[in-house]
Amino acid sequence: MNTRTNFYLATGAILVGALALALALVATVRAGGDDDARDTAMAQSDGQMMGGSAMSGTSGMEHGAAASQEGVPNAAAARGGQRLDYTVDGDTWVFNLVAKSVKWQILPGVRVTAWTYNGTVPGPEIRVPYGQKVRIVVKNELPNPTTVHWHGIAVPNAMDGVPDVTQEPIEPGESFTYEFRALPTADSSKGGTFMYHSHFDEDRQVGLGLSAPFVIEPPAKPFYDLERTILLGEWNLDPTSGDTRPPMQMEGSFPNYFTINGKAYPATEPIEVRRGERVLLRVIGGMQFTHPMHLHGMSFTVVAKDGTPLASPYDADVVDVAPGERYDLLFTASRPGKWVFHCHIGHHLTNNGDGPGGLLTVVEVA
Repeated sequence: MNTRTNFYLATGAILVGALALALALVATVRAGGDDDARDTAMAQSDGQMMGGSAMSGTSGMEHGAAASQEGVPNAAAARGGQRLDYTVDGDTWVFNLVAKSVKWQILPGVRVTAWTYNGTVPGPEIRVPYGQKVRIVVKNELPNPTTVHWHGIAVPNAMDGVPDVTQEPIEPGESFTYEFRALPTADSSKGGTFMYHSHFDEDRQVGLGLSAPFVIEPPAKPFYDLERTILLGEWNLDPTSGDTRPPMQMEGSFPNYFTINGKAYPATEPIEVRRGERVLLRVIGGMQFTHPMHLHGMSFTVVAKDGTPLASPYDADVVDVAPGERYDLLFTASRPGKWVFHCHIGHHLTNNGDGPGGLLTVVEVA
């Protein structure tokens, strides 16, 4: 071959190589584009699943939306968590609950639009002896479906309140009847502090107030002079418009008001005792956030956890109460004065940033 022929062959080889490289780059870009599209579709799907699942049936927008204020009345009651009356049908105690929306006053002049049981925050306390057979009729007057879960109680599977798993959701205007014996899930427990709450679109419905205490009294009642049930909660409220959204662990949805039994300090109810009296506090993480609760002036003994007596009770002055947890705290009012019981997270001691407020009550020892 002459020099000119070699030149043409070399040039052709270079051109073929460049063309192959270009085709490979195009294929890579297309593949990357497909991956990007696939990733975008998966992200959209994940977002839809987070916003609303088969168990909740709500979209992401509805999930975090403000509760409707249209036609919602002010609450008729001023205090939440009061014991629920019942009727007797043979060997069964019969309770009635209505899930409905009210405007609940957490402070003078400050109301949240709350989703409630029987129009109060927290809902009424159901209290029964160990092993008592109960029938609880739940009517839904909310704008969305709901269910009730009996937290820590050994109910039959069909009574567990998980939508689309153990029961169909209770549609607006409909009712559902739960029947079970009041027995704890823990075999070692003969009674204690439990709760009931919505299990439908839970962080929205519980975040708007659908949570309440359930106490099973043990056959042998421990000795104490005074008992209080304390349900901790938090709220995401625009005080200007009155819009109430469910508080969540995400930017833009954090709470700005905090309540003990539906009231923020200084509207919380004080605990009035005499020196030397033994006091039992049933503390419930009733909503969505964790609260380290601290008692001034005295320590307490943690005698039960999640409705189960502790084999080795222990002394403390702070207990970290997570959502769904229950602690039974026993202390002797040994020192006269006004001693506060409060959350140890500073922001949780404010009302929309102003303090003192929020999760604080006073133990008044006479």
